[in-house]
Amino acid sequence: MALISGQLSAGGLMVFPVVSHSKFHKSMGTAAIASTLAPGVNWQLEEIRIHLSAVGVAGDFTATMNHKDGTAYDVVILTKDMTAVTDYVWHCERPMEFGSLTELDFAWANASSRTYGLEVIWKAI
Repeated sequence: MALISGQLSAGGLMVFPVVSHSKFHKSMGTAAIASTLAPGVNWQLEEIRIHLSAVGVAGDFTATMNHKDGTAYDVVILTKDMTAVTDYVWHCERPMEFGSLTELDFAWANASSRTYGLEVIWKAI
């Protein structure tokens, strides 16, 4: 049996520390997005966030699984048309699990050179 320790607050409530094991992959710039998340451990994807400095232009933002066992197993897991988008958040209903050698590639042409911030939240498992 595991023992969870906490502290008694001034109001008499038991307070437990919150531990987050989330990690963040970040990329920013004004050129095309060409970023790869390659944790090197078994991992799970939780959320993808992207912010643009101004409304995007035509073209799809994609997240593609680059499978360790070869291109026959590569899968596009997200496609988002960036026309009229400044902020986009995508999260899985349930975290997607990947092996240690599987990477996730992010791409968008960014033809109008918008300043972007890409943040991907993941956890080692």
